[in-house]
Amino acid sequence: MTGDAAPPVLVATDLDRTLIYSPGALALDGMPDAQAPRLLCVEVYASRPQSFLTETAAGLLAELAAEPAALLVPTTTRTREQYLRIRLPGPQPRFAVCANGGHLLVDGRSDEAWHAGVRRRLAAECAPLAEVQRHLRAAADPAWLLKERDAEGLFAYLVVDRERLPETFAKELADWAEPRGWTVSLQGRKLYAVPRPLTKSAAVAEIAERTGAGTVLAAGDSLLDTDLLLAADHGWRPGHGELAESGWGAPHVTALPERGVICGEEIVRALLTRARREGRRAAGRP
Repeated sequence: MTGDAAPPVLVATDLDRTLIYSPGALALDGMPDAQAPRLLCVEVYASRPQSFLTETAAGLLAELAAEPAALLVPTTTRTREQYLRIRLPGPQPRFAVCANGGHLLVDGRSDEAWHAGVRRRLAAECAPLAEVQRHLRAAADPAWLLKERDAEGLFAYLVVDRERLPETFAKELADWAEPRGWTVSLQGRKLYAVPRPLTKSAAVAEIAERTGAGTVLAAGDSLLDTDLLLAADHGWRPGHGELAESGWGAPHVTALPERGVICGEEIVRALLTRARREGRRAAGRP
């Protein structure tokens, strides 16, 4: 910041099932074709369209990314490679948080000092990733396990067949992981095991300090977004996902009733409206 410029409003938002949606997460079933929203593809993987938002949401997101009062920060559990496949509307955000806080990207490149600090903390406070991976391999059943993945050596996740996954498995895994300093999150077909100190909120707080952000707004749908939402001045969660299913809430977090890609549009609209309002307030304008 320089001169008398008002501090920016930092808008930290989760991506998958919050802003962008896979074909299976669109939640448009039952909607008449003539009423279905026009969609924009923002990710292609293996030559296939992978992620979408509505065209209206795309326009609002472009406005948010270009808003002088706002600093848009995509905040995701995706690895850097997975994040960089996404082409969001508007100018590329200067900052992004990947690997659930393991990487803080500045102009598309990881801040090495931040990443080294994360590694030191994980080594000091959590059971090693290799121990968790051994347990996952031993506990998983080939009847429902589709893939096992290592996310940049920071955490692990399984791609599962949800219809065959036992209802108790995620809870049992969480009970095993908790005393070892790890947490578990089930999001769609992905079952995550993540070190507890590896948080989105820590990376967002670092960006807020660097930029002098005066207000932090946040949005997210999963257990891994809880810390981000609690640390924000105001947050939004959709009517689907882990947080909605568990009934989680907080006084400063708005629980939206909409589900799927339609809710993604409402989240962008809410973030843009609030960012502009906070920007006017910070600048002393009505």
